[in-house]
Amino acid sequence: MNVQNTSLPGVLLLEPKIFADPRGFFLESYNRRVFAGLGLDLEFVQDNHSKSCRNTLRGMHLQLPPKAQDKLVRVLSGEIFDVVVDLRHGSPTFRQWEGHRLDANSMRMLFIPKGFAHGFCVLSETAEIFYKCTDFYAPDMEMTLRWDDPMIGIRWPVTAPILSGRDQKGQPFDAMPEAFAWP
Repeated sequence: MNVQNTSLPGVLLLEPKIFADPRGFFLESYNRRVFAGLGLDLEFVQDNHSKSCRNTLRGMHLQLPPKAQDKLVRVLSGEIFDVVVDLRHGSPTFRQWEGHRLDANSMRMLFIPKGFAHGFCVLSETAEIFYKCTDFYAPDMEMTLRWDDPMIGIRWPVTAPILSGRDQKGQPFDAMPEAFAWP
């Protein structure tokens, strides 16, 4: 597994080893021993799979402690622009964001630690996204940061995104809790 650090501490781009031949390919997307060797000794407890059409924007979501989640995101088909925002008060990169193009061809994955809001928009006709989480979905602990909050300034590659009702009602950064207690 090739690991690339990003500008946000803890967020990692992961490139699995791909074994290809005329029949197709094989890759190991997750191996607990390999991840532990990278300092990511995690127990994933929930897998999620979504399919969305072009210009769909999902996010920016996070769960608060004690139900905060680490995530491992992978694109199974299509292409997305995947975005994370550091919401860990006291972090040197607090309120900073970065985006990465993930697609089924490169098979790169994004590891997102607790304390980051996460979202993506679909760049291809459709995209299927698969992600592992270290805690179960807890709607009472979930927050949605406004996808177009000017204090964050995410530069999305779509101008008229398709949003869910929940994402349309995302909170502005100013309304987010002041004291996140990230483990």
